[in-house]
Amino acid sequence: MNTKLLRSLILLVVMLAIALPPMQAQQKIAQTGMKFLNVGTDPRSVALGEAMTSVEGNSSAMFFNPAAMARLQGLGHVSVGQAKWIADINHNFGSVAVSPEGGDYGVFGVFLQSVDYGDFEGTIIYPNADGFLDIGTFSPKAFMIGIGYARAFSDKFSLGGNVKFVSQDLGAAVTSQDTLGNRVTSSNSTDVPAFDFGILYKTGFKSLNFGMTVRNFAREVRYVDEGFQLPLTFKIGLSMNMLDILDINKEENSFLLSIDAEHPRDFQEQIRVGGEYVFMNQFAFRVGYVTPTDEQGISLGVGVRQSIAGTTLGLDYAYTEFGIFDQVHRFSFQFGF
Repeated sequence: MNTKLLRSLILLVVMLAIALPPMQAQQKIAQTGMKFLNVGTDPRSVALGEAMTSVEGNSSAMFFNPAAMARLQGLGHVSVGQAKWIADINHNFGSVAVSPEGGDYGVFGVFLQSVDYGDFEGTIIYPNADGFLDIGTFSPKAFMIGIGYARAFSDKFSLGGNVKFVSQDLGAAVTSQDTLGNRVTSSNSTDVPAFDFGILYKTGFKSLNFGMTVRNFAREVRYVDEGFQLPLTFKIGLSMNMLDILDINKEENSFLLSIDAEHPRDFQEQIRVGGEYVFMNQFAFRVGYVTPTDEQGISLGVGVRQSIAGTTLGLDYAYTEFGIFDQVHRFSFQFGF
């Protein structure tokens, strides 16, 4: 084993030693904050049930396992899109990755996510007939921006990580009135740096991959007197092109099967399964399933890719049934060069 690979494995052991004990000893069911970090954005990922830990990808890999972009095809990749979440909440996202010198120095990336919760009517307790007083509207916001890096240290082993800045603003609150009757407000915003780590390992058996990732590792965050932790998540996964075991033209057909096991900080463990059939290396049909869940059902998705003069254009769409919350739709546009 070469020295670089050994250092990478040692780093991975240290990472897991730091992350896993707090997750097991301090699991807080439904008590973490900034939950927008757990909302899947990339349509391909969501259509596969977010079972993407071991699936090689492009710049959008920074949203699920940064190590998966270590073998980025071409010089760079750009992805932008929107997730129309429940309750008319919109998640906008984007990612950019570049691979200078054919990946000899690794792959560098930038990614972001912003959340528009819409407008809310603000009120305060007031001694009138209604018992409250309207104080106008307020608009909570949240965003996350980060940088990622990944590198393939051998033909089998890749390592990646993200450093990101996470912020959430719940709007100003009226806390009292001064002697002149002017309203006294206080800010309800907070921010924190967070980290993601991941590995991807090609086993050598056909196209079987193994992946592992820890996401949203950060210190405790506080709003005034109340503290909470980010939704730390640990995942392991396997994936493989199942047509590798059959005598089928793989240039025109592929069927990816991916399975993830997820151990989150704030809810019970989940199994995620996804399948993707690609025809002519252009048209993709996807399905995903997560269990156990309260409302989320089966996810479905489609994608199309087209290479034109050395560039690749792509469109992806995902549909998720969400019980009493109706459906969730996601769209993205991709550009590779």
